[in-house]
Amino acid sequence: MFSVDGDRCNSCGICVDECSPRLIVIDAPKSLPHRIAGGDELCNKCGHCVVVCPTGAIATDVMAPQQCETFDRKLLPSTEQVELLLKTRRSIRTYKDNTVPRKTLKRLIDIARYAPSGHNWQPVNWLVIENPEQTRRLGGMVVDWMRSIVESKPEIAKSMRFDRIVANCDSGIDIILREAPHVVVAHCDKQYGALGQSACVIAATYLELAAYGMGLGACWAGYFQVASNSYRPLVAALALPENHQVHAVLMLGHPKYRYDRIPRRNEPAIIWK
Repeated sequence: MFSVDGDRCNSCGICVDECSPRLIVIDAPKSLPHRIAGGDELCNKCGHCVVVCPTGAIATDVMAPQQCETFDRKLLPSTEQVELLLKTRRSIRTYKDNTVPRKTLKRLIDIARYAPSGHNWQPVNWLVIENPEQTRRLGGMVVDWMRSIVESKPEIAKSMRFDRIVANCDSGIDIILREAPHVVVAHCDKQYGALGQSACVIAATYLELAAYGMGLGACWAGYFQVASNSYRPLVAALALPENHQVHAVLMLGHPKYRYDRIPRRNEPAIIWK
């Protein structure tokens, strides 16, 4: 599961330092790195040892240097460009009628799969609603869920202003999915617990930022997310694998308007020690 090309390895020890569970050792100067006893079973297959090796000497059972994509560092954005991307990202709630091509949707998910996850479990699964009619149908189910809460739990519904949202939707104003053409759902098996939830949220954040970089817009659909885990008709309509839970939902499409300024935000609350 862990092999070293002796002709390429210079025993620099970078792989030792970069192995997060400390499974790689070098026993003596200029000797080849190797895994500790039981290291194969403990490895989380992150591939850092492979991609960090400056000479391309390391391979594992899941990847070899020649299988890993190289990149041009000159294409990386500057600090100022990254800062501007993050500060100017907006939650988009007004969309154009045109849809996003499936090729683009697949590219967004391909980028999002590189988001970090605990133990490199990569537990995130995706559901993409690309048909706008299906998007509207599912959004309508969320409204039905709100109606049921208004009737069964009026105090909770009042605190969440569900009555107002339902009234707006009944009058033709889509508060749930904002007439976005698409919905992207990140879900995973419940066995992953909090780490699975974090992985889905981080991956969805990657996707949202990537969408902005492509000239698209997205917004977190919190009402949809809650209903997708509790309202049986919606749960049935989504038809996710058994024991899976939804942890992030994004509406997605082409922004109708352009933002030219960055809104003010609260100063950060920081404790220094």
